[in-house]
Amino acid sequence: MAKTAIFLADGFEEIEALTVVDLLRRAGIEITTASIMGRKEVTGSHNITVIADALIEDIDFDDIDMLILPGGQPGTTNLFNCEPLKEKIKEFDFKDKMLCAICAAPTVFGRMGLLNGKKACCYPGCEVDLNGADVQTTAVTEDGHFITSRGMGTAIEFGLAIIAHLLDGNAAANMSSKIVYK
Repeated sequence: MAKTAIFLADGFEEIEALTVVDLLRRAGIEITTASIMGRKEVTGSHNITVIADALIEDIDFDDIDMLILPGGQPGTTNLFNCEPLKEKIKEFDFKDKMLCAICAAPTVFGRMGLLNGKKACCYPGCEVDLNGADVQTTAVTEDGHFITSRGMGTAIEFGLAIIAHLLDGNAAANMSSKIVYK
């Protein structure tokens, strides 16, 4: 079974993170919520506090198939400033392991120089930080080992794209039907 981790920082966009967690767990995909804050309690950009499953330092990254970053501010800035997370992102990129981000969070990959020549999308107005990317305006953009998405309104499509990648298109279509989406 595929194992994923989603990283939470104070100021994360709650819907973008929790929609993905919910959809993946419904699909039977293991997803760990990991705090980069040095504590399990993480408060989102709309003052909703969640308790992460683990701290980043407790994650066995050798056992993880995909890293996921939710957007939100200052959550995205906090993710970008987390050196241990950026080191793992670089390792995943080098190994062509899956990297996914939504809203402002694709800018973490862009500012790290990982999107050069790749198609990617992000929250409108953040495109300047997708350094070297072929910027798209689709709800979800997949290119190689990257899946990016535009924002809160595309969180379900983002989660379904992750399910399709990790399982298959039928699993994503079945989930879409089960949650009465489109």
